[in-house]
Amino acid sequence: MAEPSNSTNPPDDATRATAPQDSAREPHERELPVSAVEADHPSPWVAAGSESQGASNGNASEMAISDAAPEALTEDQVKLALRRVKDPELNLNILDLGLVYAIRVDGNAVSIDMTLTSPGCPSGPEIMTDAERHLQAIPGVGDVAVNLVWSPFWSPERIEPRVRAYLGF
Repeated sequence: MAEPSNSTNPPDDATRATAPQDSAREPHERELPVSAVEADHPSPWVAAGSESQGASNGNASEMAISDAAPEALTEDQVKLALRRVKDPELNLNILDLGLVYAIRVDGNAVSIDMTLTSPGCPSGPEIMTDAERHLQAIPGVGDVAVNLVWSPFWSPERIEPRVRAYLGF
């Protein structure tokens, strides 16, 4: 019988030894949070001294970046935060559902007009509280106003077309 040939695949131990660990990666190489829970509770590597490192090692370019004024708040940042707010019954975010009618950003103040799928929505208070909490979590945000409106009345036609197709509407 013939001897088994050597495989070109390295043994599992060699693969594990060469694979980069999450803690050894640079911040820009790490994976983004997959769920809203992970986004709300960042892992320890996020807080690992970005400001204190720049100040303690004396690197002028890092210190200049940390001393710079914060960027102006944008509507895209607000939309990103609102995408984390989900209707607990449908498990879809409120932007894709078409529940957000207007977003206004004035300096560091944010105001949104939103509705619910029905006036008797049992999840209404939870959704509105989550929206306010996620908006307040945006760095640099001051005042937050979440206004509940009923005009125009929500209908399934307001759902994002790709989500509507997914749902079979």
